[in-house]
Amino acid sequence: MKVKHMTFLAMYTTIALTIFVVEAMLPPLAPIPGIKLGLANVVTLWLLYYATWKDALCVLLMRILIASMVTGQMVSFSYSLCGGLFCFVAMVLLFRLLGKKHIPFISVIGALFHNLGQICIAMVILRSASILVYLPMLTISGILTGAFTGLCAWFASRRLRKDQVWFIR
Repeated sequence: MKVKHMTFLAMYTTIALTIFVVEAMLPPLAPIPGIKLGLANVVTLWLLYYATWKDALCVLLMRILIASMVTGQMVSFSYSLCGGLFCFVAMVLLFRLLGKKHIPFISVIGALFHNLGQICIAMVILRSASILVYLPMLTISGILTGAFTGLCAWFASRRLRKDQVWFIR
C-alpha cells in the first residue's frame, strides 16, 4: 500500500473517530439503550461514494477497533463489529444495484441492517430470542437516523466538487 493511500485511510479513520467521540458526548436520543444517530457512518457512505469499498471497509474496521479500545468498551466491540459489517455489506450491495444517486435510501437500509446485526449478536451472546422485543423500536429509530445520516452524506456530496474531495484512486 502506498504511503499516500495509507495517509488517506488514516485521515478518514481519524475523521470517523472524531465524529464517533463527539456523538458519544451527546445526550441519548431516546430512553432506549443503543439508539444513536450513527454519524460516523457518513464517512463510510462518503468513501463508498468517492473511493472504493475496500477503503471504506478498512476505515470502518479501524474505527470500530480503535473506538472500542479508546472508550474502554471492548464488550461492545462484538456488537459494533457485527452491526457494522451487516450495515456495510447491505450498503455495498445497494450502491452496486442502485448507484450513487440514492444515498439516503442506502443509508436507511444500512441502519436497519446495523440494528439487525446487533440484534443477531445479542441473541448469540445472551442465548435468548427475547431481545427481539427491541426490533420494532430499533426499526423506527433506524429509519429516522439512517435518513438523517444519509441526507448529511448526500448534501455533502452535492456541495463539494470532485477536486475538493480528499481521495486517491
